[in-house]
Amino acid sequence: MVGKQEEHVFPIEYLKDFSTKVFMHFGVPEADAKEAAEVLAKSDLRGIDSHGVARLHSYFDMLTLGRINPNPDIKIVREKFSVATVDGDNGLGLVVGPKANEIAMEKAELYGSGWVSVCHTNHFGIAGYYPLKALERDLIGWAMTNTTKLVAPLWGAERMLGTNPIAIAFPGYKEPPIVIDLATSAASYGKLEIARRKKAEVPRGWIIDKDGHMTTNPDEMVQGGALLPLGSERETGGHKGYALAAMVDILCGVLGGANWGPFAPPFALRQEIPARSVGKGIGHFFGAMRIDGFIDKDEFKKQIDEWIRVFRNTQPAPGTNGPLIPGDPEREAEAIRSKQGIPLMKPVVDDLLDISQKTGIPFEVK
Repeated sequence: MVGKQEEHVFPIEYLKDFSTKVFMHFGVPEADAKEAAEVLAKSDLRGIDSHGVARLHSYFDMLTLGRINPNPDIKIVREKFSVATVDGDNGLGLVVGPKANEIAMEKAELYGSGWVSVCHTNHFGIAGYYPLKALERDLIGWAMTNTTKLVAPLWGAERMLGTNPIAIAFPGYKEPPIVIDLATSAASYGKLEIARRKKAEVPRGWIIDKDGHMTTNPDEMVQGGALLPLGSERETGGHKGYALAAMVDILCGVLGGANWGPFAPPFALRQEIPARSVGKGIGHFFGAMRIDGFIDKDEFKKQIDEWIRVFRNTQPAPGTNGPLIPGDPEREAEAIRSKQGIPLMKPVVDDLLDISQKTGIPFEVK
């Protein structure tokens, strides 16, 4: 039996301020530092604990070693009307991602849709952050990224693909938006990190060990094993998760000139560095679409409301309250955490205290 981990609760503004100061400590311009902190904060607010300030120490490590450019020259290197490729100049993914997403949204407003592939970048936070920004403009937004190899392809016994998430969001009229944000692996690596901090096992079907056998011990995955694709095995749909991961890898890596598959560089220091490079950094892919290019905008949004209400009224399966709408858990978490604060486990707090001690930026635990 695993005991409950000690938690401390922090106001979101306090965590944002600390993150901003950490980024500025390394020469990240203030506006960019605030943007990066905002991306991390959105993850914590929405209950995606693996991608919020729990990741700050990884950014700290990479900036300390000079592996991330704090003041990049982010620019369009290829462009055709509604499409473009952006070179992130090895800047923070938390800065490169929002700038590239902005380009996609501007193109959508001008041409009806905008599609931007990004190379020479790194971890960009939660994929869902970017379509949420599109919703602010009444656009349909997309975001994808490839990541360092952690996932075995179907019937493979070694890491070849990243967790390669996909996010898309649709605005409602009076109902909350539909926000889809998912990894194409059976679970995100962040969930394994959380399980390891709690010294807990994970569900069967998430991971394999170094010999390719199913395991529920996250340490065995870390010690040479791999995550499985969404669906896990052939009989349970593992080919679908594998194909989705391949799609993301090609749009984010091959299309924009970033590294792909097993050549995508790691973000965490402890992960294996690929033997060779086939592009620049990792890659992202952003899309935005104007609704009124397809249908009257308000008509669409009212139909989304109707879609949501119909699905909420689905007959519940035994022992459940019925189907959730994609984005419900995150929206509910944000409503609670924006008022009550962000709960952080002791290992995360310890990481933040370590950053504080090394930088001199105050971080208090009450």
